[in-house]
Amino acid sequence: MTTTRPDGGAGAPPPAAGGRRGGRLPADPRLARELLDGLAEAVLTTGADQVVTLANALAADLLPEATPGTDLTRCAVPALAAAARSGTDGFDATHHGRRLRGTRRALTGGRYAWYVRDVTEESARVDALRAERTRTGFLAQAGSRLGLSLHRDRTLHTAATLPVPYLADLALVLYRPPLPADQRPRWIRYADGDPAPTEGPLPAGLPGLSAALRGDADPDPWRDAEPAALAAVLPPEFARPGPMLVCPMPGTGRPAGALVLLRRAGRDGFDRRDAELAREYAARAGAAVGAAELYGEQAHLARVLEQSLLPPQLPTVPGVALAGGYRAAGDRLRIGGDFYDVSRVGQGALFALGDVCGRGVGAAVLTGRVRQSLQTLRLVERRPLELIRLLDRALLDTPQPTPRSQFTTLLLGSVAAEPDGDVRLRVAGGGHPDPLVVRADGTVGRVRVGGMPVGALTAARFAEAEVRLAPGELLLAYTDGVTGARGGPAGAELFGERRLRQALGEAAGLPPTALVDRLLRLVDDWLAGQSQDDIAMLAVAAAEG
Repeated sequence: MTTTRPDGGAGAPPPAAGGRRGGRLPADPRLARELLDGLAEAVLTTGADQVVTLANALAADLLPEATPGTDLTRCAVPALAAAARSGTDGFDATHHGRRLRGTRRALTGGRYAWYVRDVTEESARVDALRAERTRTGFLAQAGSRLGLSLHRDRTLHTAATLPVPYLADLALVLYRPPLPADQRPRWIRYADGDPAPTEGPLPAGLPGLSAALRGDADPDPWRDAEPAALAAVLPPEFARPGPMLVCPMPGTGRPAGALVLLRRAGRDGFDRRDAELAREYAARAGAAVGAAELYGEQAHLARVLEQSLLPPQLPTVPGVALAGGYRAAGDRLRIGGDFYDVSRVGQGALFALGDVCGRGVGAAVLTGRVRQSLQTLRLVERRPLELIRLLDRALLDTPQPTPRSQFTTLLLGSVAAEPDGDVRLRVAGGGHPDPLVVRADGTVGRVRVGGMPVGALTAARFAEAEVRLAPGELLLAYTDGVTGARGGPAGAELFGERRLRQALGEAAGLPPTALVDRLLRLVDDWLAGQSQDDIAMLAVAAAEG
């Protein structure tokens, strides 16, 4: 059928309205071929019998086996042949080193067209992204696991366990023990399938051992090692190691050790990305081990300091009952700036209770200095007032970071039993809260001592008071951590001297140990778990019977 154009000429019928194409296909076969060859996909067309009828230029390049006339069900491209036989509309395969992905579309007349894309670079990018995510996840998990413990041995065991089997079939961590008396290098080994890491001493005959422990990375330090030497560190089934990688483990100030990764014979070697990941992991493991070592050293020093500064066991004094109570501020150390001390002197004793400036470790160091100074000065002076003056001079003469930056408030006293059963005390004061006396009838009074802080002023003045305690009476010396404890219903109210006096009055007649325990419980209940200042108290009474 022909149609008449507006100019009166005849021509082909116009395209149907609503058709999917905007015009007629080109009738020139050469133009159609050029269009097909210009596509970014390989195109194969087949008849209903699955025989290739057309292949564009890219198809000839990617699928040279599928030329026109080839039966796709028997072609030399296995994935494509299998898809053609089964009637599957797609395949994904590697062919001639290229990753190919094909899709089949049905055409009119029972014919088909295969559109095949080369997705090698796309797949490589996806694989690289997936691998990078996996590596990042491994490092994140490793960092979290390595940071869970500050115990050095546990950290070393974790460092040997985590790389298996992701990075290697076996991991060895080489290290030197921290104690100078035991410097023989050791190893910790973990292999895929082991229930737990094992460890032992390193043999001296391993090549490259010293370099590895110095932090040098030798890629194959045991190439020339004797089998007997390797047997000491490797499981029997490994024999000689396969692919190997050695990474230094830098610590804090010195190498923490070395990480040796081994793969079984036949497994691929370590590529560049594997080596980078292993080095990054080894660096994190070394940092974790170094942090654990540093923490261990600090914990050891803290324990030594703590043992030297904790309140001592009180001596037995004839005719005198003594009890002490102590709470350090809410930090990790059980030492602080408040202290008490009692030393037996003849038939009596000298006691001290003080509160040094500051809190925590710094205050604990000053506490030790004050206590050591008192121990020395007691050898030449036992009168409380003279003794506190000597201590003041000793602290003033001690070099300090800043002028008058460290001082202490102090009660310094002597105690002895009298023949009539009373107890006589002489108490010198250096700017400390006055002690309280609990009489047998529950009356609570203050022993006014006064004085100025010790070690603060060059012209400080100190005072002294004397008190006698009859049987059933008690003197309590305390630091301001008791009255200054903040808590209560609102969590911010001071415990205060009024509550302290009330508690003492209600506890009249109790022996010193029971009274101190009661006061500590009351303060703990008042604080209800909140942070606190240091607390120290010392109770003195006439011994019963």
